[in-house]
Amino acid sequence: MKTITLFTGFLLMAFLSLGTLAASSNLDQAIQHAEAAMKSEKGKSIAKHAAEAKIYANASKGDSDRVINREHLDEGIKCLSDAIKEGENDDVKAAQKSAKDAVGHFKQAAN
Repeated sequence: MKTITLFTGFLLMAFLSLGTLAASSNLDQAIQHAEAAMKSEKGKSIAKHAAEAKIYANASKGDSDRVINREHLDEGIKCLSDAIKEGENDDVKAAQKSAKDAVGHFKQAAN
């Protein structure tokens, strides 16, 4: 009986930890995808990563467990929109720069 109780306790702690980790990582995920866009060499790939980053960045607006500078977050989202358009138009250099700008804004938003 003690083994079952102990196992249930560990399982419950694991689920609670994963929920907390997922809730606090939207902006971090946005940064990771924006960095992947920044490093991509093909326009379509940049657009794909930037679109994923934009989803996470918008989701981070609802995060209540972290203080986020909304001005920088909004500017980063605008940069991602530019990166998506430029990537779809195969303007690789401009798309990479827009993704890089987004990363900078997101990192400032996190501080």
